[in-house]
Amino acid sequence: MSAQALGESAAAAFGSWFGGTPDGTWFAPGRVNLIGEHTDYNGGFVLPFAVGSGVAVAASRRDDGMLRLRSSLTGSELVQAPLPGLRPGAVTGWAAYPAGVAWAMADSGLALSGADIAVEADLAPGAGLSSSAALESAVGLALADLSGLAVGRPELARLAQRAENEFVGTPTGIMDQSAALLCSAGHALLLDCLTSASTPVPFDPAAAGLAVLIIDTRTRHAHAHGEYAVRRRESELAAGALGVPTIRQAARPGNDSTQQVLARISDPVLRRRARHVLTEDGRVLRAVQLLTGGRPDAIGPLLTESHASLRDDFEVSWPQADLVVETAIHAGALGGRMMGGGFGGSVVALVPVQDEPIRDAVTAGCLRRGWPEPGYLTVTPSASARRMS
Repeated sequence: MSAQALGESAAAAFGSWFGGTPDGTWFAPGRVNLIGEHTDYNGGFVLPFAVGSGVAVAASRRDDGMLRLRSSLTGSELVQAPLPGLRPGAVTGWAAYPAGVAWAMADSGLALSGADIAVEADLAPGAGLSSSAALESAVGLALADLSGLAVGRPELARLAQRAENEFVGTPTGIMDQSAALLCSAGHALLLDCLTSASTPVPFDPAAAGLAVLIIDTRTRHAHAHGEYAVRRRESELAAGALGVPTIRQAARPGNDSTQQVLARISDPVLRRRARHVLTEDGRVLRAVQLLTGGRPDAIGPLLTESHASLRDDFEVSWPQADLVVETAIHAGALGGRMMGGGFGGSVVALVPVQDEPIRDAVTAGCLRRGWPEPGYLTVTPSASARRMS
């Protein structure tokens, strides 16, 4: 569904649920992180791009300080909360994401009005396309506009991240929100997570006869959030062993080589975690060089190297992802890797436009193992969040 159609659907739902015509509609996209996994909270580099699918909200201002939320994805149950009483734990479930954005904005000193908000989406939760950041970003734009506030997009990304960290309780980095709010069509976004500096990077796979294929393994891991938190803690311990705030800062210009840096970590597990971060940062920067030089075809091996590092050094892959990557490459993909936090979700692969043999081989491989048939989605670097009407 196009962003415009999704916005129209949200407006129709608003009329059904709240009555009348909304003051406006807003859309925010999901994202694919091309390369740079588990580097964001380590102060490193990431290279995401926005996709065409996302979350649309239709909303109207309220002057009574009440926030009222409904979503078609949850049976349109009404969730409401007064803005003055918002605090972490006050709203749970899916509504914690938009409520958390309102809390973070108000807690930062912004004078918010209340709002009625209807939510529509065509992103599959759990597939690794960051539906939560898309929801946060769309709601943040809507609340700012309805309240007559001028909030810069980098600041809105930080507020949305704070909502997810402190209100929802998920310790994510800032990549997802930045991608939703800062990306541009036909480009990926090089984001330096240490400084928050961002640079658009040309990325037009179709011009090279290629496509980016997302392969949903249909695997969800009940302990993914817990394992993610463990990896964050291990990263902090590795940085501490190196005497720096983040692992990235151990590789500043003029520092020792990667091997010399890693030799300063005695614990073998922490050494592997640091090795992934440092080598992944290098892969991101090499990918940027290739894309800037008009060589999207040459980044495939970097994706595959990233997967091996995530599997062996960071230990966040899962059997279905390993099989999908191996099978896709054998069937003609230029490269691929698991994406997201790990332990379930999707694989991103760089493939020829005619990718049917790859899809067929991957599906057959999964079915032979008794695993669910994967889902497939071709994605294109698209525009960031915006007001639709």
